[in-house]
Amino acid sequence: MCGITGWIDYNRDLATERPTVELMTEAIASRGVDDHGLWLRGHACLGHTRTAVIDPAGGAQPMIADEDGSPSAVLAYSGEIFNFQQLRTELRERGHKFRTRSDTEVVLRSYLEWGVRCAERLEGMFAFAVWDLRTEELVLIRDRMGIKPLFYAKIPGGFIFGSEPKALLAHPAIRPTVDLDGLREIFSTAKRPGAAVFRDMQELRAGHTLTVSRKGLYEQTYWKLEAKPHEEDLGGTIAHVRSLLSDIVLRELVADVPLCVGLSGGLDSSAITALAAQWMWKLGGDRVRTVTHAFEGYEENFRPDDVRDTPDGPFAAEMAALVRSDHTDLTIRTADLMDPETRRAVLLAQDMPSTLGDMDTSHYLMLKSVRDHSTVMLTGEVGDEVFCGFRWMFDPDFTNSGTFPWVANENKMRSTGHGRGLFDQGLFSRKLDMATYYADNYQQTIDETPHQEGENGLEHKMREICYAHFTRWLPMLLARGDRLAMAHGLETRIPYCDHRLVEYLYNTPWAFKTFDGREKSLLRAAVGDLLPKSIVERRKSPWPVTQDPAYTEALHREFAGVLADPSSPVLPLLDLKASKETAANPTGSAHEWQSRINVETALQFNAWLRHYQVDLAI
Repeated sequence: MCGITGWIDYNRDLATERPTVELMTEAIASRGVDDHGLWLRGHACLGHTRTAVIDPAGGAQPMIADEDGSPSAVLAYSGEIFNFQQLRTELRERGHKFRTRSDTEVVLRSYLEWGVRCAERLEGMFAFAVWDLRTEELVLIRDRMGIKPLFYAKIPGGFIFGSEPKALLAHPAIRPTVDLDGLREIFSTAKRPGAAVFRDMQELRAGHTLTVSRKGLYEQTYWKLEAKPHEEDLGGTIAHVRSLLSDIVLRELVADVPLCVGLSGGLDSSAITALAAQWMWKLGGDRVRTVTHAFEGYEENFRPDDVRDTPDGPFAAEMAALVRSDHTDLTIRTADLMDPETRRAVLLAQDMPSTLGDMDTSHYLMLKSVRDHSTVMLTGEVGDEVFCGFRWMFDPDFTNSGTFPWVANENKMRSTGHGRGLFDQGLFSRKLDMATYYADNYQQTIDETPHQEGENGLEHKMREICYAHFTRWLPMLLARGDRLAMAHGLETRIPYCDHRLVEYLYNTPWAFKTFDGREKSLLRAAVGDLLPKSIVERRKSPWPVTQDPAYTEALHREFAGVLADPSSPVLPLLDLKASKETAANPTGSAHEWQSRINVETALQFNAWLRHYQVDLAI
């Protein structure tokens, strides 16, 4: 797993711009902790940071392809191609010769063979750039689901790109300016495809290619969800899901470095754990390594809340014992969560404030500990999106609300919106106008949803809901997971995000997805024989949050300090009366977690404005 960046300028020789490209590359150094490289020639320069996963000795980048003794193309690539071995065989049959065992060289040779249409043949998670010296064109390609990020910007006389916004911000032509659209993206939980927080930046959309030439920019779609007939009965569908999952996990276990599975004790991660354990024992007699995290004292003092009925620990332990995994329990302390350097690192990893509070900090700390013993981790992320596991998907008040069901859920729980409670509400109602933003985004989502002819009312509606989750909710989750893992050079693989599984389940009837009257019916039926009954029957439990009151009290003390400092850049954006009342009363809210999220968001916003020297063009 790696980071990529680069600069194209048809009006000048960039060979003299090494210092700038080095800064852009260094900005994403955490994505590649094993090596880094630069390539500069003529109108193009590429930078790369590498975390070696496949062929550590042979996959150095940028990688150059030579044709007849001269370079023809240069590649900077991030990700993993899970069908690279099959593609290597096909390319060899077509006359290509390979110097390495890496999937990187397969990507480069695929481009030379099929051009931009190589994207259609690559299966996995990837974002890469190819500078074609034969045509003097830059080609950018991003995976179908958007697992790996890729940002770009047009600048005077040229074009720059990078895995993360921080790479572009390291270029002198880009300033950290955020306008109203950027603020909407920060506070929205329904992301607009291609939108970025910083003005003048864009994100290459999932399943798209972008070609940069002297003529300009040309973007193409090479993959999108399509509505197709589902031709299997329920039994065949369950068997197909099991077969697909088994094959996906097998392919994603390939690595030349230590690998583990994140195990929460929920249905999603337990299914991945069980399949990984089966394959590892069958192929090499090895035990799978599993990792679970919890807060200090969490299990002993657990209090059920609106969405969490039980702590994860006992279920994870039962699953680990069943598959006899090499299991590690990671404990996160309140002091770890409050550490200023850790919270700053979480902010810098994402280049923007988050509205998820200590869920991000705990996730960051967990991934940091995982990196001590593993370079790759399989996760159970995206199971809810693919198999329909969210509670709001089964509430007609939310699915028929005229907006995204999770936004309707947020509005019911907190009228100010998630994480926005301490900001000046006039900012949201008058300037940002989040209501119109959501309405327009939702209507666009509905308009582009692919349907089958003759769908009944419920099937029609739930296809729209599923499409909305894939294209507006999922990008937020994938971005968070990528940034927090790659802050440690840790590669996370997401079996449920395999496009073959997504395509298949998108076209599976809603009646099949809920055939037992519950959420995630197909997943439960497909893997239930591999799991303890307690996990098969367990209700969904989201990522845990700390319940230690000391954490809330510490946050409020810090927030009081921000409010007392007249130089705090966030002050003009806050409702100062509400903020001061909240800071003075850390345990007085009937909804403590929601109140805490508001405080955490305001604190992150203040730190972001100060560290990035953001120019708010509002």
